[in-house]
Amino acid sequence: LFWDAVKLLRVALWEAEAGGSRAAQLGRKVAVVDYVEPSPRGTRWGLGGTCVNVGCIPKKLMHQAALLGGLIRDAPHYGWEVAQPVLHDWCFSATLGWRRKRRKVKYFNVKAGFVDEHTVRGVAKGGKEILLSADHIVIATGGRPRYPAHIEGALEYGITTGAADVALECAGFLTGIGLDTTVMMRSIPLRGFDQQMSSLVTEHMASHGTRFLRGCTPSQVRRLPDGQLQVTWEDRTTGKEGTGTFNTVLWAVGRAPDTRSLNLEKAGVDTSPNTQKILVDSREATSVPHIYAIGDVVEGRPELTPTAVMAGRLLAQRLFGGSSDLMDYDKVPTTVFTPLEYGCVGLSEEEAVSRHGQERVEVYHAHYKPLEFTVPGRDASQCYVKMVCLREPPQLVLGLHFLGPNAGEVTQGFALGIKCGASYVQVMQTVGIHPTCSEEIVKLRISKRSG
Repeated sequence: LFWDAVKLLRVALWEAEAGGSRAAQLGRKVAVVDYVEPSPRGTRWGLGGTCVNVGCIPKKLMHQAALLGGLIRDAPHYGWEVAQPVLHDWCFSATLGWRRKRRKVKYFNVKAGFVDEHTVRGVAKGGKEILLSADHIVIATGGRPRYPAHIEGALEYGITTGAADVALECAGFLTGIGLDTTVMMRSIPLRGFDQQMSSLVTEHMASHGTRFLRGCTPSQVRRLPDGQLQVTWEDRTTGKEGTGTFNTVLWAVGRAPDTRSLNLEKAGVDTSPNTQKILVDSREATSVPHIYAIGDVVEGRPELTPTAVMAGRLLAQRLFGGSSDLMDYDKVPTTVFTPLEYGCVGLSEEEAVSRHGQERVEVYHAHYKPLEFTVPGRDASQCYVKMVCLREPPQLVLGLHFLGPNAGEVTQGFALGIKCGASYVQVMQTVGIHPTCSEEIVKLRISKRSG
């Protein structure tokens, strides 16, 4: 046995950052059991999970690379001489993984599963069996991409990534670095987000070169003699079949919880029969009181890294720090890093109307033009902000939606106020910083109802 004997730990933790470091800081012995199953194309990555290695971080850096292309095109309007043609051509790999400098956290790079409700078993590279027993176990294995296995050629030729927002983000930065990009959508874009904002996002992308095939579903992918990929699809609107030739096919059909190898049944952990995600209560506890689950692997939780990180820290503080604070999953802000960024917090207009009724909801909105767009003459048709409020005074803010440059930075600050119960009146009494895009929020005087 590894460590010469079975060790009794306070916390055994799957995945990296989700509360383990906080538990260690509180003086508990912590083990992290982490293993990445290679993708069908053989891709694997190190410690740190999806976000750091193949998710949020590389996506944001690629988004920034695309934005820089736009700034270079704007530069001559600001007096800079830029040699032509401007080319984009590089291949760079960086590792920004979770640091193993967490000296109080023992790391095991093994694929492990439950033996019973207190013990997990894994096998190290040398074939040695590892058994870990713990008073508390936290499952934070996240999800893995879904593959449309019913489509011929999908596994052989596809590169897979996340859900609808990730699909548009990837399409956006690929278009931004000069690639011919097509998005095939079965139904609506950005399902679950405000649909007016979603329409503006895709409208902006289309105006900048991204092609959209709406109401289409792929049926086959096959490799041609020249190495390119031919995709066949059905247009569900017309009933006709279409084909196109591409260098790469990127599937973005969602993610599934990474629980298959955990042997949850041996520990008695219940999962949803529909999604196979783990069922937990408000304390993140599963059907087994000392086994917890957080993050994307949990039923009904936002699939956002910051929520999992905070949930893990709060869990550690409840277990070992004397705290009783629970994770609040209401009004969690997020941003879709499309070329024109979309930040939001709280309810969409559709959700607000569904919960409170059309007559009880007031929506304040405005189009605006960022100052930096004026000199190069950029089109600002889709730069838009709206605040969804209750109609009765003091008009509690239910949701905020911002489409424009640096939407994440703009939304983060206002998220605090909305989380604390800000009203429309209070937002209007806030002095804006001039000249910024964020000041447009404190100038929202026109409602949809008023015309």
